[in-house]
Amino acid sequence: MSFARGRLAMLRGAVAEHAAREGLAGPFLEDFVLAVNEISANAVLHGGGHGRLRLWSYEGRLWCEITDHGPGLPPGWTGDRPPPAVLDHRGRGLWLTRTLCDDLTIVSGPGGTTVTFAGRVT
Repeated sequence: MSFARGRLAMLRGAVAEHAAREGLAGPFLEDFVLAVNEISANAVLHGGGHGRLRLWSYEGRLWCEITDHGPGLPPGWTGDRPPPAVLDHRGRGLWLTRTLCDDLTIVSGPGGTTVTFAGRVT
């Protein structure tokens, strides 16, 4: 599914429906949808205003892949950062996703960024 600025609410609804059909429920469903929202918002904000989302089930887990075609993460960026300061309103997306989901993988370069993670099925 492709998404763009102004379409994230629709994307969240579609992901929530699909994830519920796949067996995510309660806080696991909420965490997965929040992670999708955060990474999709990053794609819109930093990746050229749009992106692509793919969902699939494998080995009892729901997987998500979000891709953008932006400039990629800055040189020297590492994903092992501490949580953002309490008053910081930015910089939480990847940290939250790492906290809420399993198997977060980030591949980034000058042609874009792909973030993949798995939802925790109850």
